[in-house]
Amino acid sequence: MKKKLINKIVIASNNKDKVQEIKRYFNKINIELIPSYKLSIPEPKETEKTFKGNAFLKASYTAKLTNLTSLGDDSGLVIPSLNGKPGIFSARWGGPKKDFNLAMKKVNKKLKGKSKFAWFVCSIAIVSPNNMSKIFEGRIYGNLTWPPKGEHGFGYDPIFIPLGYEKTFGEMKKEIKEKISHRSIAFNQFFKNINLF
Repeated sequence: MKKKLINKIVIASNNKDKVQEIKRYFNKINIELIPSYKLSIPEPKETEKTFKGNAFLKASYTAKLTNLTSLGDDSGLVIPSLNGKPGIFSARWGGPKKDFNLAMKKVNKKLKGKSKFAWFVCSIAIVSPNNMSKIFEGRIYGNLTWPPKGEHGFGYDPIFIPLGYEKTFGEMKKEIKEKISHRSIAFNQFFKNINLF
């Protein structure tokens, strides 16, 4: 990796599970990571129509408020047989409380008799205070299963089996999931380009 020029990044998220996962990708790199909730910064409304758009929106909003380089992450589950849903609305399928048990039940109900092929998408945007920006995206393909299996991970992980594996993300140890996941793929691109800032 080329010389690092960033020493502090705000993670533009109040999702503690997501923040902890993101932090683990940085565990060998000396960058201070500050979650939005530590600064009492609310997440902006996700008004864009793509994962990349929402990731950029979060990062740019947070960079303006903090005057610090900020990282926005937007991710979700795409199911072609449901016309791409839940997509960017993945968390919102869980209702006001973002209850993913509810969201997974909703997915299972809508998938009756339909293809269970799906993929996870993760878009990462990094925006500096002087408005330099870069966006990276990762995908992992797989199939959905029912009932949910595993206590690891979060979100739709207990119903997603990546291609080439027999266990759901929810059953996998985090070290395995984080080597192959959509977020891992996006962060591999990110770390190759972090010197841009």
